[in-house]
Amino acid sequence: MNINIYYGGRGIIDDPTLFVINKMQEILEELRVDVTRYNLYESKNAITTLPQTLKNADGIILATTVEWYGIGGYMQQFLDACWLFGDKEKIAEIYMCPVVMSTTYGEREAKLNLSTAWEILGGLPCSGICGYIENTFTLEMNEQYIRIIEKKAENMYRSINQHIACFPASNQAVKQKIAVPKSNNLTPQETEQLSEYVSDDSYVQRQKEDIRELTSLFRDMLDEEGMDNEEEYLASFKRVFKPQEGFQAEYSFDIEEKRKKLILSVDGSKLECGYGICERPDVEVQLGKAAMEDIVNGRMTFQRAFMSGSMKAKGDFKLLRSLDQLFNFEEK
Repeated sequence: MNINIYYGGRGIIDDPTLFVINKMQEILEELRVDVTRYNLYESKNAITTLPQTLKNADGIILATTVEWYGIGGYMQQFLDACWLFGDKEKIAEIYMCPVVMSTTYGEREAKLNLSTAWEILGGLPCSGICGYIENTFTLEMNEQYIRIIEKKAENMYRSINQHIACFPASNQAVKQKIAVPKSNNLTPQETEQLSEYVSDDSYVQRQKEDIRELTSLFRDMLDEEGMDNEEEYLASFKRVFKPQEGFQAEYSFDIEEKRKKLILSVDGSKLECGYGICERPDVEVQLGKAAMEDIVNGRMTFQRAFMSGSMKAKGDFKLLRSLDQLFNFEEK
């Protein structure tokens, strides 16, 4: 018989959970069980690979300490890895005994969380141990407490040895209906390899860099295909232009999705517009493509766009207010 112990605490000397699992390991080894301990705090960079260690296990002990709230980050990461990368067919055959000692409130809830998580994964939960221990010395010197720990270890051994059945739980039905993630059609071996890659920081970083390069490549391709269309909006501005006698101004529109700026030069009845660079515009405007589309389609004015914050501007604000008089898209 093989039993793995996964300890999710921080490994501090006076952690009462350590005393409990040490005593359980001692009893199990007396029963000729092969016990392997995994301290999650020591393997925090490789937690995603630990579901592989379930392959040869007949039972496991999930042990953690409630120091302020919940089962702790290391144990949660391990359960997440079991959900994402674990062999569910193998997990369905594994008995799990939860062990939760608390130095604050919440040991019963944490024990229930471990049992519920293992049931959702498809495993077989055993009766576990939970308790509030203010002083580890009290636990070590109390013969009745030690007897309880021994009995729990013996009961776990008996459950595994006799293959005691468990009634089906409702959360299994929930898992089948709504909680099952989309199938990735991977074999258990491929899933194990994937979990190894996930835990390899250099591999993950390399993948992120590749994604960034591809994103940049596709963005450049889109820019070449149409995002820098140097005719866009020009006809719209020319069509609604209303000359103002004696009026002169130069506007620069920095549209976020475009590389070049839209330049509007107004001189009385004359309008020149195009994409390029203007060294000293009277008004500089910055807005997104969506805001520009709203304006040229008459759904918003320049003034409302500026007041709502979807358009920013600097320069001569008197000339800025004249934009709606020069280009009244609402009347087109």
